[in-house]
Amino acid sequence: MQDPSIVAPPARAARAWTREAAIVELLRGRLSIVGPATAAALAASLGVAEADADAALLAVESEGAVLRGHFSPDAGRDQGSGIGDPQNPPSRSPIPDPRSLEWCDRRLLARIHRYTLNRLRAEIAPVTPADFMRFLFAWQHVEPQARLTGLDGLREAIAQLDGVEAPARAWERDVLSARVEKYDPAMLDMLCLTGAVAWARLSSGSASASGSSALRRDAAGAFGGGAPTQVVGATPIALFLREHADAWLTLSPARQAFLVSPAAPDAAHALKAHAAGVLDHLQAHGASFAGEIAAACGLDAEQLRAAIADLVAAGAISSDGFAGLRGIVATSSSYSPARAGRAEASGRWFVVRDPGSGIRDPKNAEADGSRVPPFDRLRAPRGSRGADPGSRPAAVETLAWTLLRRYGVMCRRLLTREPMDVPWRELARVYRRLEARGEIRGGRFVTGMSGEQFALPDAVERLREVRRSAVNDRLITISGADPLNLAGIVTGDERIRASASTRIVYRNGIPVAAMEGDMLRTFGNLDREVAAEAAAAAAGRRVPVISGFVGRI
Repeated sequence: MQDPSIVAPPARAARAWTREAAIVELLRGRLSIVGPATAAALAASLGVAEADADAALLAVESEGAVLRGHFSPDAGRDQGSGIGDPQNPPSRSPIPDPRSLEWCDRRLLARIHRYTLNRLRAEIAPVTPADFMRFLFAWQHVEPQARLTGLDGLREAIAQLDGVEAPARAWERDVLSARVEKYDPAMLDMLCLTGAVAWARLSSGSASASGSSALRRDAAGAFGGGAPTQVVGATPIALFLREHADAWLTLSPARQAFLVSPAAPDAAHALKAHAAGVLDHLQAHGASFAGEIAAACGLDAEQLRAAIADLVAAGAISSDGFAGLRGIVATSSSYSPARAGRAEASGRWFVVRDPGSGIRDPKNAEADGSRVPPFDRLRAPRGSRGADPGSRPAAVETLAWTLLRRYGVMCRRLLTREPMDVPWRELARVYRRLEARGEIRGGRFVTGMSGEQFALPDAVERLREVRRSAVNDRLITISGADPLNLAGIVTGDERIRASASTRIVYRNGIPVAAMEGDMLRTFGNLDREVAAEAAAAAAGRRVPVISGFVGRI
């Protein structure tokens, strides 16, 4: 039987073909069915020179029909399975191998990408909220076996908690000591004084007047001014990597006018005047030691302490070392002349951001509202790698990566504990872009949490390990001020106040008890033995439990 003759369609037969145009059309049709392919492979399939294939592919690319890049898995190239970070991009060869460059039809590549994301999302079996909390205890190094050690371990813990705020008194006593084995305050001083870590209040300084008064009461006790008073130390303070200072200052809620208590108006106005004088001195002369500020402003030790406490509470100033904050919030019982004599150990005080005209004495305010620009010593040096760190898009991307490091899995509900003024829609846009680039995973990782969820690839693997591991009934106690206080957000129905005086006891990832002062609240149906163990874990000692109240023995 004779094969029928092949006749070209009239539209094609009437066209005068050149060799180059024919190669372009052949490659266009080939790419629509073969998927990603190199120029060498396409040239070999058509029996043409690779140079001719390159020229034809460039012609098709100029029409927007194909894209070039690295699309196929390659053992010698990073496929985004690690933890990406704009601050620490993965190391790659500066000169890519041109032979590994691939070409693919635009519409076919979009379909492949969509199918790949759907397959990756389908591979993930979500865990329960209790398992997610078990994961977080290990992820944030609160579980005893996962605790960090040394100076590098402390920096890693702060990197996870980068930008989060906690009561000033709770940072060393509850938060850092729960994550770093044998925590030593000297380690935090070292990180601050070497420029790796900084501290400041990032949220609005006018959130409450009690925060400022608390610091003033703390200062009076810590430095020996006045009679011993009850120390609160409730002012929210953030610890953060200094390289991210621009991002956090950009995203922090707008400052409002500083508030003072209406009681004792004369003392309040005097206090405002002293604080304004200190702020003016720091803006005009830059970072200064406490002694220099006192001499320049004509303040005695008690007045300087009160002024610094108010400026710290307003989010206006910070110091080189953490000892400055530690001295303000130290308990009156820990006061000693030696500590008071080491006030310079805090380093120099400097302006973080001007909190606004409300902190100034109206009688001394400039008529035209002009101000000397603040000395933002927390800001990263100019000329650093990447986009302008002070721009909002770059700051939002930094926050997106930081939240992933903090929780491993990120969703809208976890923003409840975050102080930054960034809505979920902005973060979701960043996460979708990172997922499309293969740097993070999207899907359903935790049940009972609505909306989109995104996770680091390493966190997905560890979630699977947690789901496969058996529970051990171990009790884990955290402070109510700890960022892991997610009761009512991830687990349980009842929120627990984020207070440094509150202790929360978890068992198998579920909160079973909370001690607020001398009151022990239990959740669920706990037998007497477990309730007694929870009370002992919260109090740090064996105590009797009678009708919910923890007795003193």
